[in-house]
Amino acid sequence: MRTPPDPGFALYVHWPFCASKCPYCDFNSHVREKVDQPRWAEAMLRELDHFADLTPGRTLTSVFFGGGTPSLMPPSTVEAILRRADERWGLPAGTEVTLEANPTSVEADKFRAFRAAGVNRVSLGIQALNEADLKALGRRHSADEALTAIGLARAIFPRYSFDLIYARPNQTVAAWQEELSRALDHAVGHLSLYQLTIEEGTQFHTLHARGELVLPEEEVQGELYAATQEVLNAAGLPAYEVSNHARPGEESRHNLTYWRYGDYVGIGPGAHGRLTLPGQGKVATRTHRAPEVWLDRTLANGTGAKPFEAVADADRLTEMLMMGLRLSEGVSLDRLAAETGKPLTDWIDPSRLEGLIRHGMLERRGAVLAATIDGRERLNAVLARLLG
Repeated sequence: MRTPPDPGFALYVHWPFCASKCPYCDFNSHVREKVDQPRWAEAMLRELDHFADLTPGRTLTSVFFGGGTPSLMPPSTVEAILRRADERWGLPAGTEVTLEANPTSVEADKFRAFRAAGVNRVSLGIQALNEADLKALGRRHSADEALTAIGLARAIFPRYSFDLIYARPNQTVAAWQEELSRALDHAVGHLSLYQLTIEEGTQFHTLHARGELVLPEEEVQGELYAATQEVLNAAGLPAYEVSNHARPGEESRHNLTYWRYGDYVGIGPGAHGRLTLPGQGKVATRTHRAPEVWLDRTLANGTGAKPFEAVADADRLTEMLMMGLRLSEGVSLDRLAAETGKPLTDWIDPSRLEGLIRHGMLERRGAVLAATIDGRERLNAVLARLLG
């Protein structure tokens, strides 16, 4: 019997600041004229220490600097965080360390300093490869700047990825296929391809409600998704997760920890975590979202975390299925039973499971439950039916 992959133990560092707020973004990101960099560096280290005290004896398998725009961080802050993480948990040589970056020329110039600080993988927020859509998406870079940044990432970092958004207003399948072809001229091992969704609280949500922003029809969105799978499969970058494509071995190890329901520490404003703690079991952690509130509390108390919440067995089941069925590898039923205290068939109505298998949405592979390609495209509906 194949042993389920080790989900690992990860550190997520949230840098909440951006040069501007993109109209589609609902992440915890903020625009500030000035950031007190020394105070922020000190607060990050204090909160790291707080969580390290709770998780002794563990070894990190990945670190991810997300945001916001973490490429706006001083490389010296990144280096200090990685040094402290190594001291407190252990950061073996070759551990994946990813930093998200925007491809403006100023940030790209810092790539070599980030590499020297210990970053070995960069994830670029490209989003589109034509000027009109970049402007519509509120991006500050041009297509030429994007390609220049990709070239720098390829030259400086051992691994890199970049993001594109599809199902944009007025986008056709033919135009998307052409854009994917151009992207593949510059991609090596990994691409993240996200379907545009309208999130509450964003500028796009307001425009959409007014009828001033119209997405492609649902049928066209399905065709765009199918075209994505066809083009990337043919290029040797199959989907290992709903929105992520990679050559074998080039998957994001950090994100796999999330999807495989491993433990991870989240530090910085609004960061979430999942930790298995002695005597407490699985707990959900989250920090205060407001950057200044988090900063003041962390400097005063060592952390900006809110009280931990125990994750009940039934909630673990839901979280494992929501995350794990996004993966082409699926969910280990043995791990699920160990995590939740009983097998899947004791949690759900077996007739629902069999119906989804019969209709080609799910499949069993020995001790693994996985969504099919059609099931991953309709995953929200599949989960709603399965969990009832």
